[in-house]
Amino acid sequence: MAELTSNLTKSLLTEKHVLSVSELNRLARNLLEQSFPLFWVGGEVSNLTRATSGHWYFSLKDAGAQARCVMFKGRNSYLDWAPKEGDKVEARCTVTL
Repeated sequence: MAELTSNLTKSLLTEKHVLSVSELNRLARNLLEQSFPLFWVGGEVSNLTRATSGHWYFSLKDAGAQARCVMFKGRNSYLDWAPKEGDKVEARCTVTL
């Protein structure tokens, strides 16, 4: 993957190739998903919404950044507790754009 990214970056820098917004998003999404297939992240729960669908929407944040997250009903039903605002948590996750 690193070689593909390096070659793509060199190509974009040396040739006049204008990416469409769709191309940019697809490339960025593929790079993120392949670079971080499954990992742990820790942070503080904020902006928690429990949708009527059963999904939980929230942000994980630390002092310098935040990431928007979703935990789908099929996954959160396995938890024996429900997160609340301000909880410090560690989550196993994937990332996408």
